[in-house]
Amino acid sequence: MSAEPAHGSDGADGADGAARVRGVVYPAHDLPRSLAFYRDALGLPVRFTDGGRYAALGDGGTASLALASAAEAVADTPAASVRVPDVAAAVEAAAAHGARVLAPAEAGPHEVRAVVADPDGHPVVLYAPAPET
Repeated sequence: MSAEPAHGSDGADGADGAARVRGVVYPAHDLPRSLAFYRDALGLPVRFTDGGRYAALGDGGTASLALASAAEAVADTPAASVRVPDVAAAVEAAAAHGARVLAPAEAGPHEVRAVVADPDGHPVVLYAPAPET
């Protein structure tokens, strides 16, 4: 498994302080069915899967389409995914600009992530790769 499987790895790690748009996360009520649709019907290559919890599809560029099962879903609707150098700082800055925190920062198996709602209510996943142990 890659250290940054879910949203693309182009060498731009955000260390320069810039956020990077990495893709869209769709909730998938039946992950195998959704994965088969995007892989088999539309021909998107599978970049990464994590059992029946999560899958990332795309051509290896900087953005991906992620499918998240109920166990991994970050929102009930599609959500933009933005890689940031510091999740806590990004949440603080987002809140200062009118965002609501939907899920505070927490460490997952591959990343630290939080979810905010932009001023119009759209969910945005803010994430950074999990620290190496």
